[in-house]
Amino acid sequence: MTADIGAAADTMTGALLARSFEPDAGEAHGGGGALCLNCGTRLIGEHCHACGQAGHVHRSLGAIAHEIGHGVFHFEGKIWRTLPMLVLHPGTLTRRYVQGERARFVSPLALFLFSVFLMFATISAVGGEMSELAQEAASNTSSAKTSAKLEAARAELARVEAQRARTKTGDLDTERAVLRTTIRGLETTSDQVGVFGSADLKTGWARLDHGLAKARSNPGLTVYKLQTSAYKYSWVLIPLSVPFVALLFLWRRRHHLYDHAIFVTYSLAFMMLLTITLMLARLAGLPSGWITFAAFMVPPIHMFAQLRGAYELRKRSAAWRTAVLLAFAFTALITFVVLLLLHGLTD
Repeated sequence: MTADIGAAADTMTGALLARSFEPDAGEAHGGGGALCLNCGTRLIGEHCHACGQAGHVHRSLGAIAHEIGHGVFHFEGKIWRTLPMLVLHPGTLTRRYVQGERARFVSPLALFLFSVFLMFATISAVGGEMSELAQEAASNTSSAKTSAKLEAARAELARVEAQRARTKTGDLDTERAVLRTTIRGLETTSDQVGVFGSADLKTGWARLDHGLAKARSNPGLTVYKLQTSAYKYSWVLIPLSVPFVALLFLWRRRHHLYDHAIFVTYSLAFMMLLTITLMLARLAGLPSGWITFAAFMVPPIHMFAQLRGAYELRKRSAAWRTAVLLAFAFTALITFVVLLLLHGLTD
């Protein structure tokens, strides 16, 4: 229940935040020659030409729900033009937006922000409380719990050995063999590194060592904080990725950093929407083989189509750039994860 409420809150937060980045183009309400309620200028069209405010303003509780509905479902109808283009013709969408068709489509930053919040809301709703699962998984592999199990198994083995010596029979041989196998397994586990490192791991960085100690003592809280930071700082993926895309077109002067930023932002939004789709497909019972196939095949195909359409490349030129871009994307993702962990453990 808590996860469902959190998911709904994340979705609406993402919609309203995305709404703040989305231009008002396309919100048509009649002006009719009246005065602007903001600055008093006589209206010529649907918006004041002096201050930009719409000629018609809402003043009801229903208008608030209307605003949320606009943010979640269509951004003034533009989402229905943007999503099909993003899925089927991402390169054309990117090129047209860069060349100036802004009012027709949802802006890449608005779509990215909404996708981020929707993805984490879906994770929360479908996957349950991730922090609780992480707490359970971490506690099962913690050195303290493993040591306790090991001591209990050794005590039980000693009891069985003593009982076997008194009875002078082989009735307890099977139980003794099982206990010995269990002890060997627990001894191996106790030697392994835990979720956030072994207890004696020291990096020499005082803040990081302190963060690792706190993470080992309360891994569930640490994972929850990392999850929260992940969507709070997800925008960092954009500046991390833009330089990599720029390297692909270093000798093409007509493409600017702005063009690459639009490309990256639309691409990231699609990848997050793909993640949501695959999670829902798994929930609906789609075989895991198909989900894995889509997870590995759809991203490079989409990158190829977006590169070719956005930069008007030939197939061979788009193909080698796609291969390099996949490596760059993986590098940017690993960098983001490392920075996220460092921030979470040293904060």
